[in-house]
Amino acid sequence: MKFLVIMPTFNEANSLAETVRNLFASVEDIDLLIVDDSSPDGTGVLADSLAADNRQITVLHREQKLGLGPAYVAGFEYANSKGYDFVVEMDADGSHRGVDLPKLLELAGDHDLVIGSRYVSGGGSHGWSLYRRLISRAGNSYTSIILGAKIKDITAGFRVYRLAFLMPLLEGVSAHGYAFQVELAWRSRQAGGRIIEVPILFEERAHGASKMSSAIVREALWLTTKLGFRRVFRLRP
Repeated sequence: MKFLVIMPTFNEANSLAETVRNLFASVEDIDLLIVDDSSPDGTGVLADSLAADNRQITVLHREQKLGLGPAYVAGFEYANSKGYDFVVEMDADGSHRGVDLPKLLELAGDHDLVIGSRYVSGGGSHGWSLYRRLISRAGNSYTSIILGAKIKDITAGFRVYRLAFLMPLLEGVSAHGYAFQVELAWRSRQAGGRIIEVPILFEERAHGASKMSSAIVREALWLTTKLGFRRVFRLRP
């Protein structure tokens, strides 16, 4: 089975190298695609230097910042063109620990979607305030209930997809920000995918600022409402 880790980047020059080192320290036999949205802080240049030293790393440069969803879609299309069997979604800021990845890969062969979850037994987050934990958990619970998805960490961004299952789901995907994860999880459930959640520890980023914005939150709320409406009235994705 061939796995490709897809790591979107925008202004992650202070985090990328360490994240990549931790990835390959945990899983040696895996390939990495870094998708950079023309980061002004030199992330793309750093990614190229990492790729020059490691044949398992490829860099895809995009001309402008287009959002998390389109970055992942570009990565999925690349993986599909190169004959990979599975794709891994992973943050470049160190929030997703390389040491947790083997647990996800181990279950990939029997599932269409493996989610690294903060909200199943054994999972959690480190470096978050109690308020942030409560807001995140409440948001996940609300979204999962409204959509009937039965996924405890539906906003999670640490995932492994079976590519043959994933590619047909991409047609018509509308979300660009973090709501992209919600939409794909919902589509996976609607398609009858074999989904499992694996406990992970989510680490608060050590460098840089979060990409979360009010616009991203609004997109997520609107998407949840729209998909919930479709669910109630049995409309197609």
